[in-house]
Amino acid sequence: MADRIAAKSPADSAIDAFDRRIIDALRADGRLSVAELARRVGLSKTPCQVRLRRLIDQGYILGFRAIVDPARLGLDHVAFAEVKLSDTREAALEEFRRAVLRIPEVEECHMIASSFDYLLKVRTPDIRRYRAVLGERISSLPHVASTSTFVAMETIRDGAV
Repeated sequence: MADRIAAKSPADSAIDAFDRRIIDALRADGRLSVAELARRVGLSKTPCQVRLRRLIDQGYILGFRAIVDPARLGLDHVAFAEVKLSDTREAALEEFRRAVLRIPEVEECHMIASSFDYLLKVRTPDIRRYRAVLGERISSLPHVASTSTFVAMETIRDGAV
């Protein structure tokens, strides 16, 4: 943990070692009470609570969520779709971005510096449903010229930072 606290990037310039400890502790367990969080980072409850509120207000902490087992929910099919656009001017990119946010099966969407423009992580119950999402939703997104799919055979590590 000391390496994590010592490592600073330009985005970290407004936070200190206590803030970083708070973030690291909550990344490991977002259900910590303020009292337990304060104990773990070495602060009393009130200063910890003030720092936590500031980290949330300033956008360092975006929210809290439950981490679920997709397989238990019947969503264990993962495919990655490369998407190449026919138009990459800013207005077209923005139109694509807005539209892709309306597809609930798209778990992640990243603009990529490569021979294609976006990489989408798509989670569905099975290949049949993925094929429908690809054919009916992804391929009809604004400015999509072509797609290519890679199906995950096994997931070793999955989850947000």
